[in-house]
Amino acid sequence: MATARQPSDLDDYLFDLRGYLILRDALEPDLVRRLNESFDRFPQDLDSWAWWGNTQRSDSEGDNAKGYELQNVVEAGAPFEELIDHPSWLDYMRRYAGEVDSYVEGLFIDECFASIRRSGGYFYLHSGGYHGAIRGQYRYANGVFRCGQVNALMALTDIGPGDGGTMVIPGSHKSNFAHPQSIGREARPMDDVEGAIEVQLNAGDVLLFCDGITHGGSSRTNPDGERRVVIYRYGVSWAATRHGYRYSPELLGRLTPERRRILEPIPPRSPGH
Repeated sequence: MATARQPSDLDDYLFDLRGYLILRDALEPDLVRRLNESFDRFPQDLDSWAWWGNTQRSDSEGDNAKGYELQNVVEAGAPFEELIDHPSWLDYMRRYAGEVDSYVEGLFIDECFASIRRSGGYFYLHSGGYHGAIRGQYRYANGVFRCGQVNALMALTDIGPGDGGTMVIPGSHKSNFAHPQSIGREARPMDDVEGAIEVQLNAGDVLLFCDGITHGGSSRTNPDGERRVVIYRYGVSWAATRHGYRYSPELLGRLTPERRRILEPIPPRSPGH
């Protein structure tokens, strides 16, 4: 059982300064193993946008499509349900994105997906404080954080040089200017973007970052193996899922009350409820 972690004063300082934190050894080895076993069972011949139960394949399009993504992955088995309220990062999410000390205090998972990237794949530069959407905003005022969305990117494999690691531009969540190299989806990878750094992780580490930070993925140049990550995006309790996914009654029925409250923070209200 993982030990609950609390954000420290240094965590708050670095998250405010850089827009991200690295939580080392956040996932226990047995959970990493079970998540990887679940990845092994994903149907690799599934067409893009086809459904597998209540999950959907949704690969990136264009020249950077070198892998596999499975949306609404919380429906893919018990190990993914354990991530909903994982104690290694849950209190971080509450502090940074949970509307603390307000009448709508609480969390909601905005999006959750699994990603496999193979040789040649990358993800273009996007986000940043300039012209940022409220959904991904970074804000700290009057002693509380008011982030619209904070992401937990969980490494299930070691991600080192050439593995296509996530890249971020530290501090860009508060930028007042567009990065001159941010030229949209047709852009080349972030590998040579000025100011960007590649985050290298070991299996079990978690990159926690404000969605408003400028980020993307470096080119995966290693010919063998896979980069496997799971990403859960946490936001405010009154939000709706980004892509409109609805959780199945079977999933909601077997969750603990604490987990269900995160997936469905505002229960449906109608005659009979």
